[in-house]
Amino acid sequence: MILHVVEAKYEKDYQIHLKFNDGSEGIVDLKDELYGEMFEPLKNSKLFKKFKIDPELETIVWQNGADFAPEFLRDRLLVSE
Repeated sequence: MILHVVEAKYEKDYQIHLKFNDGSEGIVDLKDELYGEMFEPLKNSKLFKKFKIDPELETIVWQNGADFAPEFLRDRLLVSE
């Protein structure tokens, strides 16, 4: 099964609650992952909050083209339900 993000909701700070197509879900904290040319702008919380789920990539993306692979995100879940 190829992993996809099916729901994403902003929580607080740099935390997003995610649900995946394999049934896993939880909160991922991306604070320590925002480095490099694509991710540095997302340290601005107003920009960070403007993510969406891309229907083609099936993961969260930002307007500047930044995204994280679903596998990367699931591996960093803080709370699994």
